[in-house]
Amino acid sequence: MIRPLCDAILAVTLAPCCACCAGPLERPLDGAACDTCWAAIPRASAPLCRVCGDSLRSWRPGADPLCARCTRRPRLISIGRAIGPYEGSLRDILHALKYDGRRSLARPLAGRMQAAGRDVLDGADCVVPVPLHFRRLYSRGFNQSAELAAHLGLPVVHALRRTRATVTQTDLPEAQRHENVLGAFAVRRRARVGGAVVVIVDDVSTTGATLDACARVLLDAGAKEVRALTAARAAARLP
Repeated sequence: MIRPLCDAILAVTLAPCCACCAGPLERPLDGAACDTCWAAIPRASAPLCRVCGDSLRSWRPGADPLCARCTRRPRLISIGRAIGPYEGSLRDILHALKYDGRRSLARPLAGRMQAAGRDVLDGADCVVPVPLHFRRLYSRGFNQSAELAAHLGLPVVHALRRTRATVTQTDLPEAQRHENVLGAFAVRRRARVGGAVVVIVDDVSTTGATLDACARVLLDAGAKEVRALTAARAAARLP
């Protein structure tokens, strides 16, 4: 009885708006996005590429489900999944989390990541968020990947650090994305990932360059297997 009453009081007195559509929030205690925007999140449709989670146009039963990109460029990630494509309300919700500091969105997003990535999380030992460079972490005030990782139900191990600042991957073609993050990560001195099945967590994946760069150093540090779980999967911009 107390929670609905508090929601009603906040809705009337503060009139908070949805971070995505700017409509009124009926239950502000549940987060900064309305039910309509959550319901409108696009989902990845099966069959899915085993490695990156992209929807496959065609697939022959019994064959390894791989998209053309993952077939052309072998990946270090064994399996990857995302809630859905980086578009529509999912993109708006991630923007509100990442750029507007609406950190209450991390928990419900992580719940949807759990549902989409059951096979990724099953049997895993820990989740490792993709780290920010310290300058970007200072300016933003938090790491959105760490916020998501905290609600996935597995131990969070901050095993990685950025060794150098990198330009944003957003406007780079695929080949340059891999070059941009090459050698940009290292395992923290006291991190212990030897023999572990590790799940890398990030907000958005496009070509998988960042995930592979993280996977490389984790495998070199002795991780048994590296998987990936992201909130969204963006369509790659071809060079």
